[in-house]
Amino acid sequence: MPMNSLLHAARGETPVDLLVRNCQIVNVLSGEVHSGSVGVKNGVIVGFGDYEALKVVDGCGRYLCPGLIEGHIHIESTLLDPVRFAQVAAAHGTALVVCDPHELANVLGLDGIRWLLEITRDLPLDIRCMMPSCVPATHLETAGAAISAHDIAGMFKEYPERILGLGELMNYPGVLFQDPQVMSKLLAADGRPVDGHAPGLTGFDLNAYILAGPGSDHEACHLEEAREKLRGGMQVMIREGSSEKNLFDLLPLINDFNSQNCSLVTDDRHCDDLLCDGHLDHTIRLAVSRGLSPLRAIQMASINTARYFGLRRRGAVAPGYRADFVLLDDLESFSISEVYLGGQPIVPGSWHAASTRLAVTDSVHLGEIEPSCLRIPAPPDGKRVRVIRTVPGQIVTEMDMVAPLVQDGLVMADPETDVAKLAVFERHHGSGGVGLGLVRGLGLRAGAIASTVAHDSHNLIVAGVSDSDMLLAVRVLAKCGGGFVCVRDGWVLNLVPLPLAGLMSDQEPAAVASALDYLNASARELGCPKNINPFMQLSFLSLPVIPRLRLTDKGLVDVEAFALVSVYG
Repeated sequence: MPMNSLLHAARGETPVDLLVRNCQIVNVLSGEVHSGSVGVKNGVIVGFGDYEALKVVDGCGRYLCPGLIEGHIHIESTLLDPVRFAQVAAAHGTALVVCDPHELANVLGLDGIRWLLEITRDLPLDIRCMMPSCVPATHLETAGAAISAHDIAGMFKEYPERILGLGELMNYPGVLFQDPQVMSKLLAADGRPVDGHAPGLTGFDLNAYILAGPGSDHEACHLEEAREKLRGGMQVMIREGSSEKNLFDLLPLINDFNSQNCSLVTDDRHCDDLLCDGHLDHTIRLAVSRGLSPLRAIQMASINTARYFGLRRRGAVAPGYRADFVLLDDLESFSISEVYLGGQPIVPGSWHAASTRLAVTDSVHLGEIEPSCLRIPAPPDGKRVRVIRTVPGQIVTEMDMVAPLVQDGLVMADPETDVAKLAVFERHHGSGGVGLGLVRGLGLRAGAIASTVAHDSHNLIVAGVSDSDMLLAVRVLAKCGGGFVCVRDGWVLNLVPLPLAGLMSDQEPAAVASALDYLNASARELGCPKNINPFMQLSFLSLPVIPRLRLTDKGLVDVEAFALVSVYG
């Protein structure tokens, strides 16, 4: 019996498989660093001490800390397929990832979630997920699927160990006003963890939201907002991603008494940042650079997260815990020497996706595309038009009222005032639906850029100053199955295919990062300024849950009114 084998090894009666001796153990349970040796049997830590071992590794005085645990990330946002993401994350000390496959689910529904879980089922890095709660995210856009409370309950039964709870509940108005569908999804969670998503929510409304079930929040941007959520009993997930960076603002919240109720997460981490800076190890380094003790930072990226999700015997180095650990040359800089998952040194090049019958490569289905679909008639009586204005470094937008450039009775792009045309094509059902608008802040002076990464429903979004270039960009992405593209004067300047659901590449991480560099360079040639990530900005222009003005396949959305509005003011 496995337990008998472990007990015999723990008592020193039989050899362990691995002994890591002469190391400094970073103990997140006792809150100390102590000298010792660690014995491993069958992928499990059996205890501390100088066991007889089949294999001995000399730690040479290095620090041995638990493998890191990611509590909230959208793997799709890395642009990497889940297996290659896992390889990169593991090399940076990550042992377990709790992801929210919200993006995949909005494109492919339950089959997208099943695909992710199936191809990652045998990896050394453990990937679990939360069941997406908001598919579609709103009624103001067309998603590829709809997930009901019945679906959620069924997936909990289908994957009882892999799906831990209910994913970020973005529809907090639905909670506050007790929308029957939202409440039925909370009921389906049946005591499992429920992740929150409540930016700016406060007072009585926050009380009601927490009371309904959400137990965490990763959206706090300001110290007092995070403090109020912590006081209300939420696990505060301090986010430091590629675009949303909240760590430095929220670190003053942490003290000796509350740190166990805080976790470090990334939410959205792009592949180039993963390769250059790292994953949670990067966040730990940043936190330590601002005065947080390394031990506390590691706790917030390991045992704290494990306990929130009810992951027993994960996230620490102690008897009975899975043998996920990292050997560090230096604690302050979190300089990684070796990573062990399940008691084995990682060899990422040998990782392969598990076989699955599910396919995710046929996800772009457009209706008929005619040149007339981009025409915006001139406003009557010289009225102004609504223009989405981007905010550099932020995903929020503003609304400008602009006198448009008009030619032959049609509204045109106006590069001189930094106004480009914007369109969102429904790409899931071939309905032919197209939403039209205008945007400023992308800096386009020629051509067009387009993407099938367009939160949250991930329809095809295109911005440009030339209708013909915009249509070419749309057709190119439809043909290749999705991705990013830059077009000028009828030529494709650069294309990064994302054939997996139109969201992820099937190429190696270094190749993806390099391709993105060339893509962004092409966008600069079209006029996009250096202080923005043009495709990141583009991807969020269709997100109708973040203020203020957005565009979906159904039209312009005034987020504050939560309603569709006309282009004309």
